[in-house]
Amino acid sequence: MIAFLEGVIAYAEGDHVVLNVGGVGYRVFVTGTTAYQAKTQEGQSMRLYTFYNVREDAHLLFGFATRSERDLFARLNEVSGIGPKVALAIMGAGAPDQVIWAIRAEDVTFLTKLPGVGKKTAQRLILDLKDKLEDMAASFTPTAYSLEAPAAPARAMTVGLGTELHEALLTLGYNEKEAQGAVRSLASEIDSGVPVEQLIKLALKQLMRQ
Repeated sequence: MIAFLEGVIAYAEGDHVVLNVGGVGYRVFVTGTTAYQAKTQEGQSMRLYTFYNVREDAHLLFGFATRSERDLFARLNEVSGIGPKVALAIMGAGAPDQVIWAIRAEDVTFLTKLPGVGKKTAQRLILDLKDKLEDMAASFTPTAYSLEAPAAPARAMTVGLGTELHEALLTLGYNEKEAQGAVRSLASEIDSGVPVEQLIKLALKQLMRQ
């Protein structure tokens, strides 16, 4: 089992990072936000805590910034009907502490806002994991979980946020039409000054549902 990889970022695409570890390029699937961050840091060192997924047709590596995030992904992946693709999308759309506390609070409404999660899947997440996340809750700062926006800063900053979101989506491989559509659909969140990392997560969630 590969616990983590540490190497130089060779390049990054919309859903993965390639790490050069001792002359070997490892393709590691990551959240859209992590891929964007890696794209802006090509040539620099990065450590990713990995989950090794074995399928009949492929052996895949999934990577995370912390062990706690990797462990949460592993537990999500064990739930029937989730699988690694949906688990990764959940990790990318909601902060880990938000997902944990929503499951423990049996908040079906919040969970169904996550990509790939319908009402039945949300209920399965709660049934399977509600009593199995107490140890993980201690690993994350318990904040009020919400996909809504925080208070608004100055207008000049929000204009910059829209531009930054647009450029981030283009970097992640989305075309001009998709990027502009995502910026328009998140206009209220941009005006409210939502941090760009959260805007990217919200945009990715919307684009994955199209």
